[in-house]
Amino acid sequence: MRVLGIETSCDETAVAVVEAAADARPVGRILANVVYSQLAEHRRFGGVVPEIAARAHLERLDGLVGAALADAGIGLGDLDGIAATGGPGLIGGVMVGVMTGKALAFAHDKPFLAINHLEGHALSVRLTEEVAFPYLLLLVSGGHCQLLTVRGPGDFTRLGTTIDDAVGECFDKTAKLLGLGFPGGPAVERAAVGGDPQRFALPRPMWRKPGCDFSFSGLKTAVRQAIEKLPAGDSRAVADLCASFQRTVGDVLVDRCGNALAASPSSTLVVAGGVAANVYLRSRLEALPARLVAPPIKLCTDNGAMIAWAGVERLRLGQVDALDFRPRPRWPLDPAAANRL
Repeated sequence: MRVLGIETSCDETAVAVVEAAADARPVGRILANVVYSQLAEHRRFGGVVPEIAARAHLERLDGLVGAALADAGIGLGDLDGIAATGGPGLIGGVMVGVMTGKALAFAHDKPFLAINHLEGHALSVRLTEEVAFPYLLLLVSGGHCQLLTVRGPGDFTRLGTTIDDAVGECFDKTAKLLGLGFPGGPAVERAAVGGDPQRFALPRPMWRKPGCDFSFSGLKTAVRQAIEKLPAGDSRAVADLCASFQRTVGDVLVDRCGNALAASPSSTLVVAGGVAANVYLRSRLEALPARLVAPPIKLCTDNGAMIAWAGVERLRLGQVDALDFRPRPRWPLDPAAANRL
């Protein structure tokens, strides 16, 4: 079984081809995984500009599809399905990917699979590791921070979510205030190396409270206030503040995941999403009484392989989408939980 995956939900234009056994045996093989990063287009704005992102997807996607097929050594006729991110995300970019996926599926008479971008992250670990359902998922990225029980494709129960800002957004804001550049997550992680994580006492919202929800707006405000008071000429201050910030985020994630594990039917904790690429935060989560599993770092950030793999998982179950699928700027993994907000 071979599936082509298209990812265009934000500022990476990505296409991949994944191969897996036709039955339910775990772990697949990446035949091709090409990514065009739009960082150069967005860096001068300090963040992603939706119109620029959509235009870049439109200009690059056809060429990347051709490159991925060439890398895989196959043609479109050798595929068993075409998967594309159907949401959530910046709607202009999502539309580019969905329309391209539909056109390829129609022209070559292949099944079309509209993939929830978050489900791509949620299932990506099963592309490289033997992880059985159910498992607990910590999904952490620039726009999302959730704890969910994953029972299978399309079967998620949300245990907790952020009540304000996502942790990745907090990383980006910290980097911007410190002038470290964009994207903020890797910049803060680099700046924290060698810093004193105990120097700055920062608030830990929701820490040691019941439940599994998160809150990061107070932490973001405290970082801004700390930056305003940094002593002039203190060359260590930035490293110390970044290290203190990372330690605080780690405290919160460990605390919230501990509560979730106590209520989870599984002792396996999967961490996925862009923030999961942070090595320090991974090391903190390893202290929990659970089997911690994370995708390879290259599969934590947005990529086509995770979309292709989610397509494999859904195709195995016969979960194929019609060509009248409408792109979705919002698409919760657990609609029942979203409706309770």
